[in-house]
Amino acid sequence: MKQTFSAFDAAEFLDNDEVIAAYLTEALTDNNPDVFIAALGDVAKARGMSQIAKDARLGRESLYKALAPGAKPRFETIAKLINSLGVRIAILPSAHSEGATLP
Repeated sequence: MKQTFSAFDAAEFLDNDEVIAAYLTEALTDNNPDVFIAALGDVAKARGMSQIAKDARLGRESLYKALAPGAKPRFETIAKLINSLGVRIAILPSAHSEGATLP
């Protein structure tokens, strides 16, 4: 008997603010920036691309283009998108810099 599986879609599991924040935070820890861009796309899909585009004041096509694999969106676009998703980025010291002091 041959089994078939549907493709995994992270957007199906991004159903509350805490899960979304954890998902984006984890994606941001990856050294590959494409991972974070893909995660933003998953969250935008979960929230509704049309609504997110509207809230971010981006054209829907521009949003898809910014989140496409290999895209290199401007920080301004990322900031608008993050704001429209209702999350924020926090900067924390990394483990290897704990105990370091600023001059």
